[in-house]
Amino acid sequence: MKTCVIIPALNEEQNVARAVHSARAASGTDVRVIVVDGGSSDKTRRAARRAGAHAVLSCTERGRGVQMNFGANSRHAKDAQALVFLHADAVLPANYTASVKRLLFEESPPAVLGAFRLRIAGALRGVRLVAWGANIRSRLLGLPYGDQALFLRRETFDAVGGYPKLPLLEDVRLVQACQKLGAIRIAPQDVAVSDRRWRVLGVARTTLLNQVIMLGDALHVDLHTLATTYRASYQRAAEQRSKRPSARP
Repeated sequence: MKTCVIIPALNEEQNVARAVHSARAASGTDVRVIVVDGGSSDKTRRAARRAGAHAVLSCTERGRGVQMNFGANSRHAKDAQALVFLHADAVLPANYTASVKRLLFEESPPAVLGAFRLRIAGALRGVRLVAWGANIRSRLLGLPYGDQALFLRRETFDAVGGYPKLPLLEDVRLVQACQKLGAIRIAPQDVAVSDRRWRVLGVARTTLLNQVIMLGDALHVDLHTLATTYRASYQRAAEQRSKRPSARP
């Protein structure tokens, strides 16, 4: 099974190597790792190459959905049977390709789309409860988010048109499109995601903001407006945190 892991990145010099290493760690499999950079001002591209990415591409347009489509539609991924989309601050579980193969190709009927359980790395209080809630949502509603490393067959990705060009919730839209075609399944291994978002905003504020975004989307609020609200809230919190003498880097 030819598998392509696509990692969108923007100023991820400190994280991207771990993501690449985890993608390359699967033994005895045909895996290609593509990092798609959205115009980083740091050494993200260099770090990705040094970590062993098979291709490091530069995308002139920023945005996870745009960058992931760019990687999936590149010549490096055209012959892949399975596509795995991994955030740059996340680490895949050991032998993840076995789960991808089983869920997408061996089960009957096979899953249309799969994802891993979420684990938020770090000792921040409350993140275990957040991960627990995300995993319950994924299983009961069949609605995993992008930080759970979504994976699907090449033909499925093409059939739904890839990720929509949106400023936010592109992962949710992809999953919703796949739900119309068949089953969404969750692999029993964990993908480990950095707790940095929760460290900046705090667990309660991050959870509340995410729910506000989802509610706004359900009420058909313009996604560009929601994206602006999200980024402004995050930026304010980051600036306030940087002024604290005890703030972690």
